[in-house]
Formats: sequence, C-alpha cells, structure tokens
Amino acid sequence: MVEAQSRVLRLVLLLLPALLAPPALCMPEGDAPASYAGAQLLRVNASTPDHKDTLKRLEESGAVELWSGIVSHKKTVDVLVKPDKEQEVKQKLRKVRAEYAIVINNLQDAIQNENPVISEEEMLLLEGRKGHRMTWHSYHRISDLHGYLDFLAQTYPQLCSVITIGNSVEGRPLKVLKISPPGSTGQKAIWIDGGIHAREWISPASVSFALKELVENFEAHFHGQESTLGSMDWYFLPIANPDGYEHTHSRDRLWRKNRLDAHKGSCAGTDLNRNFGYRWGGQGSSRDPCREIYAGRSAFSEPESAAISNFVKSKASIMKAYVTFHSYGQYILYPWGYDRKVPPDYRDLNRVGQKMAQAIRAVGGSSYTVGSSATTLYPASGGSDDWAKGSAKIKYTYTVELRDTGRYGFILPAEYITPTGKEALAAIKVVAEAASQEP
Repeated sequence: MVEAQSRVLRLVLLLLPALLAPPALCMPEGDAPASYAGAQLLRVNASTPDHKDTLKRLEESGAVELWSGIVSHKKTVDVLVKPDKEQEVKQKLRKVRAEYAIVINNLQDAIQNENPVISEEEMLLLEGRKGHRMTWHSYHRISDLHGYLDFLAQTYPQLCSVITIGNSVEGRPLKVLKISPPGSTGQKAIWIDGGIHAREWISPASVSFALKELVENFEAHFHGQESTLGSMDWYFLPIANPDGYEHTHSRDRLWRKNRLDAHKGSCAGTDLNRNFGYRWGGQGSSRDPCREIYAGRSAFSEPESAAISNFVKSKASIMKAYVTFHSYGQYILYPWGYDRKVPPDYRDLNRVGQKMAQAIRAVGGSSYTVGSSATTLYPASGGSDDWAKGSAKIKYTYTVELRDTGRYGFILPAEYITPTGKEALAAIKVVAEAASQEP
C-alpha cells in the first residue's frame, strides 16, 4: 500500500510541471504534428556562381531550406527538399549542371529513429534511483532539463544555485545554473548557453552534459593542475529558447525560431540569434517574418534575448568569456559575424580557438574549423556573439557549431550526445582557462 501511494505521489509530482505550464500557443488543438515523410536532404555541389544563384532563388521561393548555408570556401550545400518540390528542385539543379547526392532519403524516418523512446515506467524508476530523469542517452523534454538543474541546486547547495533570469514569450522560465567552486572569489565569470535555435537538440544536451560533469565531478575539474578553473563563477543557460524547443518535441521537429505570434503558422517566431542589438538588421538577417532569419521587430524585441542581455550586462564587470553552442558543422567561430572583419584582438581569439579545437580532437577525435564567423561561414547580423564582444565588451567570445558535418545534420542520433558533450566540455575548459588569466 505504501509503495503504491509512493508511486502515485511521484507520478503527481512528475505531471505537476506540465499542469502548471502555460498553454501551448503553437498550433490549434487537434492539429497533427508536422510530417517530413518523403522529404529529402540533398548535398549540392555549388561550385559556380550559377549554382549558388539557383540555390538562393530556390530558397527565396520557399522551394528549399538551406541547412548549411552557402559558404564561400565550401563547394557543397545541404538542402532540405519537401516532397511536393522535389521534381522542381532537381530539374533546376540539373539545368545549371549542379551535381547533388541524397544524404537522407526520408527525413521522417531519420526523425523517428533519432531519439530512443523511454517508457514512463522506466523514467519513474530512473527518477527514483537517481533523483532526476536525465540520461544523456536520449534527448529530453524541457521539464526534465529544468528538473535536473533544480536537482543539482538541491543536492549541491554549496556549489551551485538556480537563477531565473526571465521568461519566454509563452511564459516558460529561462533557468540558469550558477556554479561557484570553493575557490571562486566572484571576481571573474564565464557564460555558456545552448538551444537558442530550437531544432539544434545536440546543443542543450551537450551543455547540460558539461554542467553535469562540472558539478557531479567537481573535484576532478576544479582541483589539482586545473585549479585556475575554480577561481571563477560559471553561468549555464542550457535552453535559451524554451518555447521553440518544446515546439520541436511536440509539433515540428525542425522549428528554428522562438514562438512569437504562434498563431501565424510558418510565419511565426523570431530568430533569436538575429535579435541581439549589435549591428542588428544587417547582412544575413531579414525583416520578413516568414523567413527563418527574421530579426524581429527591433533589437531585443524578444523577451528571451532581452533577458540574456540584461543578465549578462548586470555581470559585465566580471564576465570574461561568452560561449554559445549551436549545431551543426563543427566550427569554432569568433566575431565578427555582421561583416567579414575581425576585432583588434583576433589573434588572441584565434589562438584560444585553436587550443579549443586541439582539446576537442584529444577527447573525441573530431576536427573543428576555427575562424571568424562571417569569413568562415557567412555574414549574420544581430548574433549573440557579436553583441557579447561589441556591446558587453567580453574578450573571449565564441560560437561553437557542434557535430556533425552533415551526415545527419540537425537530426543527430542520441548516441552522439555523450561524445559531443565531452567535446563541448573540453572546449569550455580551454576558454575558462584563458578567461581566468584576464585581469
């Protein structure tokens, strides 16, 4: 009897966050989740101006979505093609003699195989055994990720605490885990965030893996030869776009933006990584709400980007590093993104970036390309990294594009969470080491 009552109580506690959560505004009740049955991911050889112009026109018409973007130094572009546009797109590619290969033949199959299903009974047993529901063997809903932050704060109160820095469009909290090692004086800090683009699931999974390691194995990371890491505070925001992230789990796996004006369907949302107030509205962003790179009505028009800005600025005197995790492509990028320029201290940024790449290679074997954002990838104005460097004046500012290089793209199977998380942690520690040396 007691055991049965205990199970019921655990189930009530499990469901309570969902019962108290704000109502979903993303789709009318009863609408089926978006299906990508028959959609393909193509890798197009865009080696000539005609090839690139054709892809740009196809994107502008809505016939394709460019997953990897048109990068000046790369000859290939990853292109999502929906079934009703397949013949049109392939015909136009053949017309300009742009070769292509099918990387993923059916995106819906890839989506269904990406994340192993864990039964509710297994989750309850896990929670009873560990005190939380996180596994890092699957991608979790936001309630599990937020619950894990609360678990760490309750279990390690001498080491960490949870701060809510604001709320999303739909009222979900933006939860930050602050880690203050015993040796920290509170005079220096590092910021790490993930999940600003909703569909990039490996980002919050890797950020949460990194903070797990730092908290649950803090003796190994903050003492001995690496004791300088313990001299500063760490601020982790695993999910910067909670509404969009939840939408990718419940309605549309490939949603990118936040959920502003959710009733507008495919024209809803703002790209939060075009909404920051440094060189806002320039190259690589759009004023069209239906575009995936829509910059918003104005700089910091979205509560999520405004909350990050307000909190980081409140710590401006101590914030020495800013690392934001995205996917995919395996890049370590530093400012500027708004134009093909570099800041005066770019040599320092490149030097530390190369050390990050070496550390990643040492723990996982993956190769990451290092360089400035606009030159290495493409111009993108209004990004959080440019704002951190240009407005918040944080020296070591990086965008890390995690695995992979395109075999799975945004649909990275859950088996890659742990190895990618180890790489993210290795990169973070290198940045923190450099930041700890700053005056």
